[in-house]
Amino acid sequence: DLSGNTWQADSEKMGATDTGDFFPEGYDPANEIAFTVGMEGSQGAGQKDRGPQLPGMENLGEDAIQFGGIEEASDIPEGMEFVMSSVPDGEVPMQVAGTSKGAEVVLSVKPVCMGFEDFYAAFTSDSHPSFSVSPCAGRMDRRGGEVTELVIKCEPGGKSGSWTGNLVINLPEDNSKICYVVKAEVF
Repeated sequence: DLSGNTWQADSEKMGATDTGDFFPEGYDPANEIAFTVGMEGSQGAGQKDRGPQLPGMENLGEDAIQFGGIEEASDIPEGMEFVMSSVPDGEVPMQVAGTSKGAEVVLSVKPVCMGFEDFYAAFTSDSHPSFSVSPCAGRMDRRGGEVTELVIKCEPGGKSGSWTGNLVINLPEDNSKICYVVKAEVF
């Protein structure tokens, strides 16, 4: 050392001290208080005879009645508009005999939202009147979850032709929509 200071701490003289001496001399774990004593705190949490910490919720789940919660949409709200986007998300072809009662196609729609989302489905006002969809309202799973299955019906009523319907699925909470063009060849 060029500074002329020859003093050294005791730890420097003794070697490595990265592991401390946590137990006193003569320590015997069998005679000491166990580390688990006091873990339940001063309130005795974890004891079977104690209920929840919220007054009035003592029997929740046993005989309590719950009201409210999240309700699933069942009808299209009044005033909701179904407007087709400029670029549809898909096309659904159908083949229907004009003399039949009609035909059905099951459309599987993948969920696109981050959370569960109410949806409302209907055809635009300029669609052919023979088209219908069910269910018209419900709850779509979150992204990566189960697909939503919609049943598209075409009931020609004895007529024939090439008919087009624009199916719009509104997702109002996400401020988005999913659109399909349904093309029926009725012969």
